[in-house]
Amino acid sequence: MDLDKAARDYRRAMAAIETTQKAAAKRVQDARNRAEAARIALADAMVRAAREGVRPVEIQRRTGYTKERVRQILRAGGVEPD
Repeated sequence: MDLDKAARDYRRAMAAIETTQKAAAKRVQDARNRAEAARIALADAMVRAAREGVRPVEIQRRTGYTKERVRQILRAGGVEPD
């Protein structure tokens, strides 16, 4: 193998790594954005459910959130305790 070809192959391999890393970083950021949107939608749904009479314990059971986290989300959404 000659030196020029070996150097070219190495540069291509390094460029492929960089391209792959950038694509992976974009996929991770896209996933984070989707998770944030889903978190906001869940909080909105929790507040709507509470306003429609669903008890916090039921919201807790259905979401998997702790009692305290449900309380925090509902308070932030303007739902006060009975």
